Amino acid sequence: MHGEISFSVLNFDGKSMYEEIIRATEDFDSTYCIGNGGHGSVYKVNLSSGDVVAVKKLHLLWDGETEFQKEFLNEVKALNEIRHRNIVKLYGFCAHKRHSFLVYEYLERGSLAAMLSKDEEAKELGWSKRVNIVKGLAHALSYMHHDCLPPIVHCDISSKNILLDSEYEACVSDFGTAKFLNPNSTNWTAIAGTYGYMAPELAYTMEVNEKCDVYSFGVVTLEIIMGSHPGDFFSSLSSGASSSSSSASPAPEMPISEVLDQRVSPPTKQEAGEVVSLVKIAFASLNPSSQCRPTMKKVSQLLSSTQRLHLSKPLHMTTCGELLALDGFTA
Repeated sequence: MHGEISFSVLNFDGKSMYEEIIRATEDFDSTYCIGNGGHGSVYKVNLSSGDVVAVKKLHLLWDGETEFQKEFLNEVKALNEIRHRNIVKLYGFCAHKRHSFLVYEYLERGSLAAMLSKDEEAKELGWSKRVNIVKGLAHALSYMHHDCLPPIVHCDISSKNILLDSEYEACVSDFGTAKFLNPNSTNWTAIAGTYGYMAPELAYTMEVNEKCDVYSFGVVTLEIIMGSHPGDFFSSLSSGASSSSSSASPAPEMPISEVLDQRVSPPTKQEAGEVVSLVKIAFASLNPSSQCRPTMKKVSQLLSSTQRLHLSKPLHMTTCGELLALDGFTA
């Protein structure tokens, strides 16, 4: 991280791209800012070539923050080696004493979290779009876990790190805390990730593996289905299902239809089979025991197949507890 790093971006050389971005954003004026995070701000940049890119300008890269520098280089390393339609494209980066930033493809619809938080935008996300978003996320994670060498664990899968393009296709972003797994040793790490999405075992083992992402995938899948973060819904469901006491949670008795995002019209008969399959996959992914969670390869295969859960009762008569008790994905 000593001296300036240049990188060829969109047929520009690093120096001219740096100057172009400074000019196009009027030296990173706030009017061009489209998002803020803990480590930087994101700007929409219209280049003279006609290309539109997203630029994440980072804070404090040169102020001795070694952890921050590590995240910058980590993101560059991860995205430089990844090529997948459901993972955001990194066009290049610039590390400079005045400004340091990463240049990505621009995704028009922003984050999934932002869309779900606004009623009008959430209504645009019909059930077929939501199913497709889950599929895209599953395919991206399967690729990272099973098709990359070494395997890559994202470590911060959440709705804010899933971006949507104009066609509502999902792209995973923000690889600053991603881990490259060493197959010959245990992969220990300081806890990273977003509260409410992290696998429970990270609180006491701090060992990162692919099943940590699987848990986060389960949380996001339920969030897409419910329209908001599931909170304690799954833990109350599973504890209620395993308890026979009169004080047990009512969640297992709740019809699946009441769990679905009420801002969207009820799913059609064909959509209902896919949505229920997603709920079942989410439940399996949220298993408290990491070994019992499916792999993302298995999940991706299930979502790609035409095999769906066939319910003997209509959606409004099927309870969450019944779905939790169902074994497997066969009829």
